[in-house]
Amino acid sequence: MRFLAVLLLAPWLAVLGWLYWLYVRRVHGAHTRARSDAAFLIIAFTAAMACADITYVLETGIAGAIWKQVAAALACYAGFSTVLLIGLLRHAWLRRRRDSRGGGQRSLR
Repeated sequence: MRFLAVLLLAPWLAVLGWLYWLYVRRVHGAHTRARSDAAFLIIAFTAAMACADITYVLETGIAGAIWKQVAAALACYAGFSTVLLIGLLRHAWLRRRRDSRGGGQRSLR
């Protein structure tokens, strides 16, 4: 019962991971390696599992068994989304750094 929240959120997390992969490959694909993006997806999945497990196990003072699942689902989603947000911010930082060096200018013709 501990990972029921992860099981229920798995389709949505898969969609978010797939959208992250598509966005990064289309916008930043030629300038980055797929290994780092795959690593971010693996870390995001691991963070989701860890956040759900920790939240479910901790005694939060929440009354009722269902609220432990709700709190675990929220923590799972927050952990996954936070790691993907860090990955997107990393790509934005790398792109800004590359553009400031003059390597990313495109012609308007």
